Order: sequence, then structure tokens, then C-alpha cells
Amino acid sequence: MRSYYSNTIQNFLKDNESEILGELTRNHAHALENLQRNAWINQIRILKETFKKNPEGYIFFEFAIPRMGKRVDNIVIIGDLIFVIEFKVGDKEYRKSTVDQVVDYSLDLKNFHEGSHNQKIIPIIVSTNAKEKTNYIQKYEDLLYEPLFANKDNLYDVLSLCFSEKGMTSINPKEWHASNYMPTPTIIEAAQALYKGHNVKEISRSDSGAINLSKTTDCINKIIDDSKKNSEKSICFITGVPGAGKTLAGLNIANERMQIAEEEHSVFLSGNGPLVDVLREALARNEVKNSKNNGTTITKAEASRKAKAFIQNIHHFRDEYLKTEKAPTEKVVVFDEAQRAWTEKQASSFMSRKNGLVDFGRSEPEFLIEVMDRHDDWCSIICLVGGGQEINTGEAGLEEWISALKDNFTDWNVYFSELIISDNNYLDNNSLKEWLTGNGESEKNLHLAVSVRSFRSEKLSEFVHKLLNIEVENAKELYDELKADYPIFITRDYNLAKKWVRDIARGSERFGVLASSNAMRLIPYGLYVKNDIKPSQWFLNEKDDVRSSYYLEVIATEFDIQGLELDWAIVAWDANFHMKDNKWFYQSFRGTKWQNINQDIQKKYLLNAYRVLLTRARQGFVIFIPNGSQEDKTRLEKYYDETYEYLTSKIGIEELK
Repeated sequence: MRSYYSNTIQNFLKDNESEILGELTRNHAHALENLQRNAWINQIRILKETFKKNPEGYIFFEFAIPRMGKRVDNIVIIGDLIFVIEFKVGDKEYRKSTVDQVVDYSLDLKNFHEGSHNQKIIPIIVSTNAKEKTNYIQKYEDLLYEPLFANKDNLYDVLSLCFSEKGMTSINPKEWHASNYMPTPTIIEAAQALYKGHNVKEISRSDSGAINLSKTTDCINKIIDDSKKNSEKSICFITGVPGAGKTLAGLNIANERMQIAEEEHSVFLSGNGPLVDVLREALARNEVKNSKNNGTTITKAEASRKAKAFIQNIHHFRDEYLKTEKAPTEKVVVFDEAQRAWTEKQASSFMSRKNGLVDFGRSEPEFLIEVMDRHDDWCSIICLVGGGQEINTGEAGLEEWISALKDNFTDWNVYFSELIISDNNYLDNNSLKEWLTGNGESEKNLHLAVSVRSFRSEKLSEFVHKLLNIEVENAKELYDELKADYPIFITRDYNLAKKWVRDIARGSERFGVLASSNAMRLIPYGLYVKNDIKPSQWFLNEKDDVRSSYYLEVIATEFDIQGLELDWAIVAWDANFHMKDNKWFYQSFRGTKWQNINQDIQKKYLLNAYRVLLTRARQGFVIFIPNGSQEDKTRLEKYYDETYEYLTSKIGIEELK
């Protein structure tokens, strides 16, 4: 249910305390702890006392915020004002964490709840035992207000302070309550919600403008069920634009298929070390926190062990099955970012160095399929494939997967999206395309065509693609469409860029600074890309932690950020990838100077690195390009000026003021 209890304020005042408490208890899915029961009793009494003076409006208790897997204590609608009220019963102060919490709830409504998009939303913190605090009415351009502060005795005074903001219209509470909720969670939020038992339909968009992720889930589940029923082996390739929800779809499949009672184990595998690190830590922290809230106890070590069983590093999985000829426990395996699996050359070189296997002689895709092929009856592999995202030496792309199937596993059922055939970003080998067309089955729901990372604009990935391809007119046109809802600025003043992200972010919206892993001449600006970061700390730690992204001191590169996201970002652009004579020029810093990159594959990796950096922000970003220096041959002005001119004069990106 959207809310546990809802009513007009008049009827709320008439309902007795036991009736209200009973309805809240009946709709509460978990065992009711005394702490929660007492909190509700206090809320009911304070709110009844508050509205005695003016029984106007409509009230909701425990209103769902599905994207975050949480509920707001109260929503009160009076006229055209929506009050988001968070109680902290017994608190003697107004905590910063509570401010972020209530702002996050309000932003969630503003961004994802259709009935709230264009409405005035006023967050209020009620710390029941805190001292009275002076409040000021201040609103942003999107009609979200700065949080207000109340205690158990002055809540009505705080509410009435806002009545001057009321317009001539009134919100219909029932229509508002029933309006569409279209969340686009971060991958961290999504993993936490799925792990807690939410369905992908609850936490993903369902509007006609985005492909419904549940259709992909249904398609995959049918393939798995058919494989199980017919004792067959199947492999599916899910493709999609950056931010389209491939990882979300994969996590959902792995979570749904964890049917241990039916001996159907599943696992989510990724070669993306930072993603694995961040998701495991996020799941473990969240489970510990939830267990405390539910009155149970689980240690961090126990929670971490559970998370590690669900999300594993693909290389550890590979190494485990080098040691044995047994089939894996898991019947369903999801390989995230399958395009990053290693070629035969890279895999053999690594195996020779690390494990002394001089005759490994297989690509990583071939070995991984071989491991799953050990099952006597059935199994399914789900490969999540991003086009144009190979950023590491030796990454195989999709070609090695198809080659392995063609040469060694022709009895497997192969399912793929038509995009693999039509878009060379996925597969550009014509003979493999012909084999796949003749031996596989095309499924339209295996391609996710619309980015849902950037909920403000679905055209970001297309804009970045055109910008990097130097398709000037198309890029300029897309930028003009983007900028109203998805701000993109450019500056040559790093301090101005830092001020912008700090000023624009609200609540716990996460921001950070990104740069290419070889952006070595950003050091004079305090940007050192070779410092090792701990991704879980960078992405999960709070604003007062110097290791977190918020501090803008630790830089994340394409290797740290791929598959993850921020709300707002600074993208620092160095001379390793710059415009020269209207073409991109590729360099690598070695020792004390830049060296030209001539190999096409290395150029592709660098181009894709900037593609990754420019598609990480959900809400907007600013590009920082240094001025350069004529005194420093490694930072000559010409390395930066033409790129700046391309982005400003030709594409039209606005300069930050």
C-alpha cells in the first residue's frame, strides 16, 4: 500500500487513537516493535493536538518511497501545499542526518511522483524535545522549500508560517495519492531494494518513454524456465545504452532465481572490482542497519558473507573452477559487463603469470561457458553487454563469446537482441553475425534502448555519442534539448566547478570529481589520478568523511566509476584526449612527456574512457578544462584551447558564471 493510514484531517481528529494505531499495525509488514508503536502513538497525539486549531487538509501516515525502500512518517496536504513531515520522537536536537533524510524524501516526490512534479513541497523535521528554532521560508526554482524545524509544541505555528505560500488552487489528495510513481534508483539503491525483497516493477520506471525493465525480466525468466523444463542449456545477451539498467536487470534476475529450495542457486558475477566492492558493502551495511530497526541483530561479518555469496568477482569464480572439474552450485549465472571478459591472449598471459598455466589457451568467455557446460542437465548464462564500453587492454567485447559458442558449444540455445546484428558497437565481425543469425533467436526485449540513469534526460548517452563522434550539428541540437532539464556547463576555473556542485546538490545527493586514468597533468590543480581509492568509501561514506566523493579531494577514474553513478559530477579534461585540427588527438603520459597513441585499439579505449566519464552523472555535470601554461611543455595552452573552443563555440556548452 502507498500509505498505512490516510484520511481527511477532520476524520483523523474523529478517529480514536486505537483505531488509527490498529490500522497502522495491520498494514505494517514486519513484526511491530515497541519502539515503532510508541513512535506512532506520539505522532498521533502531537498531530491531533496540532490540527485541533485548524482541521483543514488531508493526512497520510507511512507514505511509501519505493526507490529508497523507505516510508515518510507523514504527508499532509493543505490547499496546494505538500508537507513532508519526519518525526524524531525524543530527539533534543535537529540532526543533520535527519535534514538530509527529509530532503531526500521530498526530492524523491518532486522527481519521481507525477502528482508532485509541479507542486510546492515543504519538508519539516519534528524533533519532539528540541528547543524552538527560528524558521525562514525559502524555496528553490523547482518549488521545493528549505527544511523547517518544529518540536512537539509548535508544529502548528511552523505549518501556519507557510500558509502565506498557498495559491488559489487545491490538490485533490486522492488523485495525488493515486498518481504514477516512476522511480529511477541508483544501482546501489536498486541492489538494496531488490535484496530486501522489492520487485523490479516497484523500483523502476513504467512510463511509456522507457522500456519496462520487467519485460526483460519476464523474457529471461521464460528462457530459464524453458531451459529447466527441457533440460537444455541457454545463453542470453542483454544489450543496452549506458545507464539503461542492464545491471539492474541482471541483479533482479539473480535475486529472483535464488530459489534454493528448488536447488536453483544463482549468482551475480562481475569483473568490475569497484562495482562488486561497493554493492557488497552497501548490502552489508544496509542489512545491519535494517536488522537494528527491526529489532533483530546480524553482525557486519555475517551480512558481508551473505552479500559475497550473492555478488561475486568473476575472476574469483573463474579461479575457483580452475581447481576442480565439478559443475558449479549455481544453475543461473549473470555475467555483468560481459564485454570486458578477456581475450585468449590476455587470459593466457595472466594465467601463465599467476597460476603457471602455460597452456591455458582459451579466452575467458570460452572458459566460463565451459564451466557452466559441466552441468549434466540444464543451466542458463545471462550476459549483460554494453556497446562501446571496452576500456581495458585485452577486453574481448562480444566477439569472443560468439566465437566460443560457434566453435565449441553449438548445442546451446542462444538468445540475443537484434541490435547485436545491426549496431557495430556490439559486434562488427560479419561472419559471426551470420552465424548468430542462423543459429540464435532474436528477442526484442533483450535490448534496453533508453537510459534511465539520467532521469532528467534520456538523451544524454546520445548527446555524448554525437559529441565524441564530432557530429557537431547533431550534438549541438541535442545539447539545446538537454540543458533545460539536465544542466551541463564548462569552466576553466576548478574552484568555480567545485562551488557549483556543492551549491546545486541537495540532501544526500552525491557528487564527486572524475578524470581519465591517464590525466597526469591535472596535478597542478590538486587532481592526482594515481591515488588508489577505496570505492566503497568513496561512494558510500558520509559528507564529513575526507575519503568520500563529497570532499572533492579523491579522484575517481573510468575504472572506479564504470557501472556506478553520481547525481552531480565534475569531469576534469586533460591533454591526453584533446582536439587538434578538428580531430581528436590521443596521448599517453610516460615519464616526463606525452607520447602519441597510434594503435587503433588503444585510441578506442581512451575514447571510451571519456564516454564513461561523461555519462556517470544522473542530474548534471560541469566540465573543467585547464588554461594550460606556456612555461610547462606538458601543459601547453594548445592542448586545451581547441577542445574548449569545440565544446563552447561549436557544441554550445554554456560557460559557468
